[in-house]
Amino acid sequence: MTQKLQALIFACCLTLAATAQTTREEIYADLNKAGGVYLVYPEPATALTPAPKGYTPCYISHYGRHGSRYLIGDNDYLWVTRLMQQAEAHNALTPLGKSVLQRLQQLWPLVEGRGGDLTPAGVRQHQGIAERMYKNYPSLFKKGQKVSARSTVVLRCAMSMAAFGDRLKSLAPGIDISYEATEKYMNYMNYHAPDPENFADWSKGAWVTEYRKFEAEHLKPQRMLKALFSDDTFVRKNVNDIDFMWGLYWIVVDMQNLDTDISFYDVFTKDEMFEMWQCNSYRFYASNANHAGSKGKTVANAANLLRNIVETADTALKDNTTAATLRFGHDGNVMPLLAIMGIEDFNVCLDSPEDAYKHWADFKASPMAANIQLVFFKNKQGDVIVKVLHNEREVHIPVNTDIFPFYRWTDVRAYYNSIISRGGMID
Repeated sequence: MTQKLQALIFACCLTLAATAQTTREEIYADLNKAGGVYLVYPEPATALTPAPKGYTPCYISHYGRHGSRYLIGDNDYLWVTRLMQQAEAHNALTPLGKSVLQRLQQLWPLVEGRGGDLTPAGVRQHQGIAERMYKNYPSLFKKGQKVSARSTVVLRCAMSMAAFGDRLKSLAPGIDISYEATEKYMNYMNYHAPDPENFADWSKGAWVTEYRKFEAEHLKPQRMLKALFSDDTFVRKNVNDIDFMWGLYWIVVDMQNLDTDISFYDVFTKDEMFEMWQCNSYRFYASNANHAGSKGKTVANAANLLRNIVETADTALKDNTTAATLRFGHDGNVMPLLAIMGIEDFNVCLDSPEDAYKHWADFKASPMAANIQLVFFKNKQGDVIVKVLHNEREVHIPVNTDIFPFYRWTDVRAYYNSIISRGGMID
């Protein structure tokens, strides 16, 4: 690595560190962000930079998270509701508690049997991303051009793929699009290496003991419990305060992903929402990003995916028949991919939960329908340049360029192949 490139990367990192911080005020201003990975997809508001003169789009490589979903299972709603019903039977709810129970009962018919499913909002998110892809690069999607669409075997990912692909097909009916959701490709679509140390495990990881102490310092459920329950004896005998706080939190933050006016933001104060988000974001960071204690192994889970991205791009750039490769997976794939690719500051290496939120935020890394796109352009001489998009916004990677947001593919390819050759271990 040249001194010039090292200086460029260092300066870039300083700039990013100054601009990427998350504050209490940011969360207070938009409590949906306190939902972390449950944040609805933030549609882009800025225009993309036109390609340099003489370059035309020739291929797009995409990896996206599934869109908005319901909570993972019916029980995520039921156990909280049943506990509050039990409290009501013992005349142990405050007026606010009774109101919350009423809303939970109103919510149940909307979510029953849909645990883990894509919501209508999730369908619209992928339709929108597909539509913008077509409108930004219509010349790519000519009659007969191929589009490969693959998802993990999880239904919400397959339904996201279908929503995206069907919208693309409706705009470009002449494309030849294929759909696959199979175990065959899970070794890169959703790869997690065997981990004898269980570092990524939320109950066994080496970071968990420190995290639990951090959580105990920051989560104070007493105010919330008094606001909902009128009988301290009932609470003492029946309510695990921290579990109940988290159970309500998941319901509260997922409401933004449903087509309903039901809201539970009056359950928590803004400060409580921030503290819960701070704890949860750290858990996602520790288990999916470049936590110092993982020694790079968590990020290395994305090496197979990065290899597929590079190799598939090389093939597509040679045969000129593939317009796009679309892949659909999970937040646990997007987060390490951001880190291994060196996108902005998402490869930041931290050890302590105390200041983690200032440097890494789950809602910035992987909201619902989060995506990473590499858009390739070629000139008549056959030179290839590429831009990298995160959630459809132009981003930096640690490769030298004098034409940002574009990079020369030879340089990007060499940089990523060097990481792949090290088994996905980043510097």
